[in-house]
Amino acid sequence: MQGKLSTCLIGFFLSLQAWTQTIPIKDLVDIAGIRDNQLIGYGLVVGLPGTGEKTEYTQQTFKTMLKNFGINLPASLKPKLKNIAVVAVHATMPAFIKAGQKIDVTVSSIGEAKSIRGGTLLQTFMKGVDGQVYAIAQGSVLVGGLSADAVDGGRTIQEGATVGRILNGAIVERQVLSPFETSDHIIFNLRYPDFSTAKRLASAINTLLGRGMAHATDATSVKISAPRDTSERVRFISRIENIRIEPKMETSKIIINSHTGTIVVGSEVQLLPVAITHGSLTLTIKPPENEEEPVLIDDEEGNDEEEEFERMFVFDPGTTLNELVKAINDVGAAPSDVLAILEALKQAGALYGDLVIL
Repeated sequence: MQGKLSTCLIGFFLSLQAWTQTIPIKDLVDIAGIRDNQLIGYGLVVGLPGTGEKTEYTQQTFKTMLKNFGINLPASLKPKLKNIAVVAVHATMPAFIKAGQKIDVTVSSIGEAKSIRGGTLLQTFMKGVDGQVYAIAQGSVLVGGLSADAVDGGRTIQEGATVGRILNGAIVERQVLSPFETSDHIIFNLRYPDFSTAKRLASAINTLLGRGMAHATDATSVKISAPRDTSERVRFISRIENIRIEPKMETSKIIINSHTGTIVVGSEVQLLPVAITHGSLTLTIKPPENEEEPVLIDDEEGNDEEEEFERMFVFDPGTTLNELVKAINDVGAAPSDVLAILEALKQAGALYGDLVIL
């Protein structure tokens, strides 16, 4: 674990030092008005091999379905429904999808059914957040998961048998209207808001299209004047989205996963003058008047029974966390020591950067 941590950190900093490439705009932004929409429905899966359920709402749903076909059952009748299960049906409808196209759906049991394997979903209306029907789902449910016979030849153990999918299981009935097609402007929203990146994005677009065509409205959005004609607008965006810029990276963070020992460090993280002792480790970052190079001092003193090592690290101000972590790893400190030292540095106010612990 210790060797992997050191290798991972060194590799990460090498990659940061080599970071000079530009990125296409389309990999940095989302266009306002172009979004997915979530759909949900409630239906019945039938044809189960005795793995269904007999709850009251299952019976009510079954009676309602029959009533829609002109079959009225007595209110006192409680049908045995071991081959039926009530399910929630949900899907994501992509942007610009048209009526008649198909999307995948996920089917999940919401009752006490043991399995929906081998079942068929009956026609289910799928609604959006506005309560309107946008798709209709139906088809055979494909259930994954694992199955294995017990050692004594008894029951079969099945995992994940209450959730399945229907590939191309829903037909889109209505298209979601988007302001993208009617607005005089196009708005690019940065996936990672940053004022510097927004300014660079607007400047790059203006360089290509002309001054005043784009301007950053805040750290997230860049507003661009665009043609109203849809075909012209498509060509317009295809030109813009391939512009390459160098985004301003948010590199003053340290992300720590205390469960796995993983540490991700930003290149702008620095340390202020401080001295910390952790077990046999003593770390000192000298104030500005000291111009000595970072040194590693080994002071070995001990007896016949046990040899103790006193390790002291002396760094100049402005030392990066890369140098600190590398020095700690070089003397064989465990990942837990690194985590403890980073937390202590932050508490002491000597760590220039945000410490995020997962």
